[in-house]
Amino acid sequence: MQLWVGLGNPGAQYAMHRHNVGFMVIDALEEVHGFPAPKQKFQGWTMEARLGGEKLILLKPATFMNESGRSVRAAMDFYKLEPEDVTVFYDELDLEPFKIKVKRGGGAAGHNGIRSMIAHIGPDFRRVRIGIGHPGHKARVTGHVLGNYAKAEIDDLAHMLGVVADEAEWLAKGDDARFISEYAMRMQD
Repeated sequence: MQLWVGLGNPGAQYAMHRHNVGFMVIDALEEVHGFPAPKQKFQGWTMEARLGGEKLILLKPATFMNESGRSVRAAMDFYKLEPEDVTVFYDELDLEPFKIKVKRGGGAAGHNGIRSMIAHIGPDFRRVRIGIGHPGHKARVTGHVLGNYAKAEIDDLAHMLGVVADEAEWLAKGDDARFISEYAMRMQD
C-alpha cells in the first residue's frame, strides 16, 4: 500500500494558486482514473484506489500547508506505513513551469509543507516536484507562489495534470525513471 499526498491549502480562494498544484494532481488522478469521491479522514480528504495493480491511499491534507505533516502522520499511523511508502506532489519554485523531478529524501528547500512533512515523518519520502518557475526576484516570490496560475498557463497546466495522471501508473510501480521519461516525451507534443 502506498500513500500519495498532494500538498495545498483548503478553500476555494486557494484552488488555482501555484502552491496548490499538489491538490490539483490528486484531483486529476481522481478524474482520469474514476477513483471514488474523497471522504473526510485524517484531517483531510482521502480516497482509496488501485492503480497499476497497486493499492493507493490518496490524501489532500486540510490542515493548511504549514501543518500538512500532521495529516500525513495520522494516515501513516492508521495504515502502518513507513516514509518509504509515501509520495508527495508539490510545487517547486526552482524548476521551470511544468517541469517535473522525482527524488527520494532531501531537505525542505524553504517549502513549508515539506518542512512540516519532515518534522512529522522524517525526510525519506518520495517527492514529485512540479515546477512553477521563479518570478526572478526574491521580493516577488510570495505573490508568485500564492498567486493564481495566469490565463496563459491554463492550457499547459491542464495538459501537465492530464499527463501526470495518465503516467502515474509508473510511479505506483516504483519506476520513477520511466515516469519521468514518459512525462517528458508527452509534454513535448
